[in-house]
Amino acid sequence: MHRRRFLTASAYSMAATVLPLGYVEEMAERTAAARGGAAIGAAEITAVRDVVRLFAEMDERLGGQHGRAAFVQYLIADVAPLCKARFHNEDLRRQMLSVASSAAHLAGWKAYDSGEQGLAQRYYLQSFALAVESGEPGQDGFVMRTMSQQGMKLHRPEHCLDLAAGGLARAHDRVPAPAQALFHITHAHALAKTGQRRQAVAEIEAARAALDTGRGEQIPFWALAWGPPEATVVSRTAKVFEDLGDHKRAGQYYAHAAASRPVGTYARIVALDLVAAAESQLKQGGIEEACTTWNRAMDHMDGVRSVRTRKAVNRMRSDLARFRSRGVRCAAELEERAVEFLAAA
Repeated sequence: MHRRRFLTASAYSMAATVLPLGYVEEMAERTAAARGGAAIGAAEITAVRDVVRLFAEMDERLGGQHGRAAFVQYLIADVAPLCKARFHNEDLRRQMLSVASSAAHLAGWKAYDSGEQGLAQRYYLQSFALAVESGEPGQDGFVMRTMSQQGMKLHRPEHCLDLAAGGLARAHDRVPAPAQALFHITHAHALAKTGQRRQAVAEIEAARAALDTGRGEQIPFWALAWGPPEATVVSRTAKVFEDLGDHKRAGQYYAHAAASRPVGTYARIVALDLVAAAESQLKQGGIEEACTTWNRAMDHMDGVRSVRTRKAVNRMRSDLARFRSRGVRCAAELEERAVEFLAAA
């Protein structure tokens, strides 16, 4: 974190997605060797968990660029020293490392949302190392799941299926059923990316079954990175159908995902799900319907500082260019709104 110039300039690396486990173990040994100082108890761990939760909620309402510098400083000044401290018992040490893994994961997500993919990847690798040392069941697999999703989003699928399958294997029968659903649906997406339609659809069904089985079960802190598992599964189901070429079902699932989150929460995710729904509607020839959905998406973007939302608006302008040239009114009105939005952003 201190080597900011180096990290910011880091490029996304497919080699890193292989997960160098030997290096991870070496990092864990260095962390263990550095422990010393005052003994840490449950109160300190709860405090860190509360701060990470607060920044995560802020991130989804206001975007990854909001509060990012403050959160990184918190990791440096507070979380890192706590990881090196003495603990009253081994269980508390493992809990602290698990929370620290979630914090590093959130830092990676903020870098991802800011368009710094290499930096995001390095945070994810650190998150993975902390999860491995913590021994928290399934958390290391969750980070592998995130790295798989990053690779798919960047159209670099070389190791995404291995990461998704590996994450699923690490979580199998070790996490509550709702969390298990998150692993199944990412595996489904990776299968769809590689053209394995039947297997992808089967994994969608496995994710749904896990959600049904686990209703009411307590979900681990780290598995709530993107909110309730039900909404996350629906959103990623839409991505699966999109990659399988079923734009009608993809649009339906994107709209369902946007509507399934509590009102006033997760503004960025809701906006991006609605953008994807509009793109699916446009591919089916529904220009008026798509424009209505795009307007709804932009309603959720006010006050959100995110590179991804700005890219989505620019992509919308490009998609609608041919309709503006034909004099389609809704396209022209969206262009005006997009220009104002980008100028303010």
